[in-house]
Amino acid sequence: MVQVKNNDPELPWLTTYIETALLRAIWYPTTVATRSRHIKKIIKKYLEETADNLDFLPFKLHDFGCRGVSSYESAMLGGMAHLVNFLGTDTVPALEGAKWFYDEPMAGFSIPAAEHSTITTWTRSYEAAAFRNMIDQFGGTGKMVAVVSDSYDIFHACSHIWPSLMPHLEKVGGTLIIRPDSGDPATVVHELLEVLTEKLGFVVNTKGYKLLPPNVRLIQGDGINEHSVEHILDKITDFGFSTDNVAFGMGGELLQTPNRDTMKFAMKASAACVDGEWRGVSKDPIGDTTKRSKEGLLKVVQTGVGISTVDAKFGGSDLLEQVYYNGALLRDQTFAEIRTLAA
Repeated sequence: MVQVKNNDPELPWLTTYIETALLRAIWYPTTVATRSRHIKKIIKKYLEETADNLDFLPFKLHDFGCRGVSSYESAMLGGMAHLVNFLGTDTVPALEGAKWFYDEPMAGFSIPAAEHSTITTWTRSYEAAAFRNMIDQFGGTGKMVAVVSDSYDIFHACSHIWPSLMPHLEKVGGTLIIRPDSGDPATVVHELLEVLTEKLGFVVNTKGYKLLPPNVRLIQGDGINEHSVEHILDKITDFGFSTDNVAFGMGGELLQTPNRDTMKFAMKASAACVDGEWRGVSKDPIGDTTKRSKEGLLKVVQTGVGISTVDAKFGGSDLLEQVYYNGALLRDQTFAEIRTLAA
C-alpha cells in the first residue's frame, strides 16, 4: 500500500523513524473504511433482493461512534473513513476533518433525534406526550425525526402509543424513524416489523416483500456489526419484509473496536543500500510464518489474477504513485475523488 524510501545517506533510519506515525495514520481509517464497505455490500445484497431500488443505500449505516472512541482525532479519522462509503453520521468531527483536509463542504448528514433523557424526563406516564412532542417539534413535510422508543417497553410503544399518534403524524407530515435500543437485534427488529405492519398496515413492493407505510421506518442502533446486520436482514427477509424497512446505526463497534491486527497491518524494512549495493531485508520467524515480511526493492503491478507486489526488476508499470517528496505534497486528493475511487 505504501512504500517509503530514504534519499539522505547520512540519515538511513528515517524510514523507521516515521513508521509509528505513518502506520498509525493509515491502519485505523483504512480498517474502518474497509469494514464499513463490507457492511455496505451486505446491505446492498439484501436491497437488491427485497427492495425496488437502491436509493437509500447511502444512508443505511449511520455512524453513532463519536462518544465511543478514545479521542477527538480518532472520531475525526474513523468518522471520515466511514463517510467514504456512506452519507449518514452523527460524528461531527468527521465533517470538520473532511472540510479542513479534503475540501468537502459537507461530507455527511443527520436528522433530529430523541435520546433517552428527552423521553424519560417526561416520566413514564407521559411517554406518549413525549413522542407527540418530537413530532410537533421536528415533523413536517419532507422531514424525518428519529425517536428512541425503548425507554420502557418498545413493544407497547409500537403496538399502542405510535399507532395512536399516526393521525397526528399524518396531519403534521414527515417520516417517523422508530429506534429500538435493547434486546437481541434480529429478534427485536423482526418482532417490531410484525407488530407495526399489523397495526399500521403495509404494501407489497414489486419484489414481493412487505413494506411499512412510507412515513414509518426503523433504525437499529444497538449491537450492530457485520454479523448482526446480516443476521437481521436474513431473518426479516425470511419473513417477507423488505430491507427498505430498516436502517442501522453503529457506534464504538465501527470506530473503536478495530485494531492494527484486524487486517494485520505492518510496516517493515524490505531493502537496504550497503556499500553502494542494495540487499534484501526481511524477517521470517520460525514461530509464526504469517509474520514473514516482503523482501527487496519492490513495486505493485496488475497481473492476470489481480494486484501483486513483485520485485522492481520484473515487468509491468508500478501502480504506486509518488505522494510526498522531500516535504512537498505532490498529490492532494479531494474527498469527492476518494469516494469515486472507493465506489
